[in-house]
Amino acid sequence: MARMTAAEAAVHVMEKEGVTQLFGVPGAAINPFYAALKKRGTMKHILARHGEAIGHMAEGYTRAKAGNIGVGICTSGPAATDMLTGLYSAQADSTPILVITGQAPRARLFKEDFQAVDIEKIAAPLTKMAVTVREPALVPRVFQQAFHLMRSGRPGPVLIDLPMDVQLAEIEFDPDTYTPLEVYKPKASRAQIEKAIAMLNESERPLIVSGGGVINADASAQLVEFAEILGVPVIPTLMGWGTIPDDHPLQAGQVGIQCSNRYGNASLLASDFVLGIGNRWANRHTGTLDVYTKDRKFVHVDIEPTQIGRVFGPDYGIVSDAEYALNLFVEVAKEWKAAGKLKNRSAWAADCQKRKRTMLRKTDYGNVPIKPQRVYQEMNKFFGKDVRYVSTIGLSQIGAAQLLNVYKPRHWINAGQAGPLGWTISAALGVRAADPTSEIVAISGDFDFQFMIEELAVGAQFKLPYMHVVVNNSYLGLIRQGQIGVGDIDYCVQLSYDNINAPEVNGYGIDFMTVTEGLGCKGIRVSKPEEIIPAFEQARKLMAEFQVPVVVEIILERVTNLPMGPDIDKVNEFGGALDIEEAAEESQKKKAA
Repeated sequence: MARMTAAEAAVHVMEKEGVTQLFGVPGAAINPFYAALKKRGTMKHILARHGEAIGHMAEGYTRAKAGNIGVGICTSGPAATDMLTGLYSAQADSTPILVITGQAPRARLFKEDFQAVDIEKIAAPLTKMAVTVREPALVPRVFQQAFHLMRSGRPGPVLIDLPMDVQLAEIEFDPDTYTPLEVYKPKASRAQIEKAIAMLNESERPLIVSGGGVINADASAQLVEFAEILGVPVIPTLMGWGTIPDDHPLQAGQVGIQCSNRYGNASLLASDFVLGIGNRWANRHTGTLDVYTKDRKFVHVDIEPTQIGRVFGPDYGIVSDAEYALNLFVEVAKEWKAAGKLKNRSAWAADCQKRKRTMLRKTDYGNVPIKPQRVYQEMNKFFGKDVRYVSTIGLSQIGAAQLLNVYKPRHWINAGQAGPLGWTISAALGVRAADPTSEIVAISGDFDFQFMIEELAVGAQFKLPYMHVVVNNSYLGLIRQGQIGVGDIDYCVQLSYDNINAPEVNGYGIDFMTVTEGLGCKGIRVSKPEEIIPAFEQARKLMAEFQVPVVVEIILERVTNLPMGPDIDKVNEFGGALDIEEAAEESQKKKAA
């Protein structure tokens, strides 16, 4: 046993739990914890510029690599409340992050002490556990429980609030014999897996829906193997994008009312059975449930018991970790195939692939100002299969999800459920901290980019280079498009103005290049389609030379309506769909070329 402060004991626990990277902003109420960190000297720390950014950096760090848990640290009061959006985003996307906040001394709690707020109660609905530790001896065990909870069942965030006197109090603790608690994950039975495969085998046109739980479980390889044994096409959700490569012959596209492909929606509507694994039936994926569920049966596999039946009642539900379930699915499917019990799905898979080849959207626009579809076309041409994309919300994210290609798990890192503006810069920095070598490309609209733009300075200070593509139409584009349905009001959504200091931005308002360079980064502005790929090439060179974020701002036409609608059978293409015969002919020409 050794005598140490409770803060030092907490740092020892984090070391034993595998933490090596921290994101934070120090302050008076958390300084004793920072003193313990400095004394140990075992962890890297990245200094954020805003409390909310800390949580999003931690999210990006967690999402980039299996087993990672991002840790954010801040002081009390407004710093802690700023962190709440990060907790909400992490909870909504089943992302384990640990947030540690400072707090007033115990004797000053509930006495209107400066910057003292009951963060325990405020954060409770946004976390798996939120606790103000009131006894110093409890600190190492609360941290132990936090890591156990974050990793067990459906992953999610935890907040630990530490009063100053608790951090400073001395306790007895033996770090040498500390052992993490065994992680709990529910496991499907063989009988359940056999029943699910039997139900699938009875259908004629089955699909597998692969959700973010497959990525959380690091089980994408098993998912692909299972699909290949059955010959059944796969629909990845937005959070599950990359679980099967976009160019795999069984990848059937994405489904939804916004982030979807024409062919993905068409194949779902043609199906008669859906096996969902690690997904939550989010409303942007399903649209109206009557349309989504009509004339098809559903089996749902999820790690969280209360997720099964939450959105709609499946025909059969299985509570299981995705990896364990998929290992059993593969095992049973192999046995059934060897016994000749599986149906031949080649005709159905060919139908899905025909839709994928022919039900496309137009991207080859030569317009000036640039149409957003052309941006994603150029990105597909330029970036390879190893690129990691980071995005959050808005028409920029929707266009990216409709038109980009993703080939690997954890290579589409997106705030799927909460979608907070400003997430993108911070998350991209967290991804870079976790992955120092991959090409990282963030995608933002101009409004998202304005939120927490100051975090670019973090990338400059800590040498965290990545490329940030900003598609600038100087509009709240998604909100404007949504206003079409409420009288086409176009109200309070325009961001354009004449910037007296930057006439070269032609009424688009903010001179993002000046702001970017003022923060210590590099910027390139693009106004013509043929300039896009040269800008990407230049950005790569600048990142390599200066080791800072590089912003590629692309000036778009002010108004573009992207495909979306109220239901998956009522998506308005706004004139951007390619006719089947035309698409097939274009595809053949490209192959011949």
